[in-house]
Amino acid sequence: MKTLCMDTAHRYLVIGLYENDCLINAVSRPSWKRQSETIFPELIRLMDEAGWVSEDIDEIVITDGPGSYTGVRIAMSIAKVFCTTKEVPLYTISTLQLYAGLKHAYVMLDARSSRAYFGELKDGTFLDGPCIMTLDEIQAMNSDPALLIGDTSLIDVESKEPDFVSNFIALRPVWNSVENVHILVPEYLKEQSAYKVG
Repeated sequence: MKTLCMDTAHRYLVIGLYENDCLINAVSRPSWKRQSETIFPELIRLMDEAGWVSEDIDEIVITDGPGSYTGVRIAMSIAKVFCTTKEVPLYTISTLQLYAGLKHAYVMLDARSSRAYFGELKDGTFLDGPCIMTLDEIQAMNSDPALLIGDTSLIDVESKEPDFVSNFIALRPVWNSVENVHILVPEYLKEQSAYKVG
C-alpha cells in the first residue's frame, strides 16, 4: 500500500511518501505563502527519487484545515483531481491533529487579529475544540507550556517543531474517509472575510 500525504494548510509544506506505513521519502519545511509554487516541484522530486509514478499511489491523505484560506485549498485541489481521475481513496485529518500527533497537546495556530485556532488533543482525538480563541483567552487557561504546540510564540512560549512526517501515519486510526470527493470543502472556523488576504 503506497500512501501520499500532503499538508499546505498553514506555514509548512509537508509531503510524505509511505509504503505499508514505512517512510520512503518526505519534505517538511517552512513555506509560508509559497506552497503553491513549491508543491509540484517537490512532489515530482520525491516521487522520482522513490521511483514512483502516479499509478503507484493507492491512497492520499491531506489536512482539511483550519488554516490559510488559500493554503488549505492547494493540497486539497491536487488531491481531489488525483483521486477523481485515478479512483483512489482520499482521507483527511485536521491541521490541529497533524500538529499534535498522538501526544496530549494544546495546539494553537495563528488566526490573525490576536486570535488562534485552538484544540486540546490526545491520541489524535479532540478533547476540546477545534475552535477560535483570543490570545488572552489561551493565556488565561494557564495550560502547561510543555504541552503547547504550534504558533506559541504569539503568547511568548517556546515550543518544538512537530514531527509532521511521522504524525501523518501515526494518525491513521483517526483518518476521515471522504465518501464524495466532489463535495469536500476546507474546514473553516471563522467568517470568510477574515481569509481574504491569506
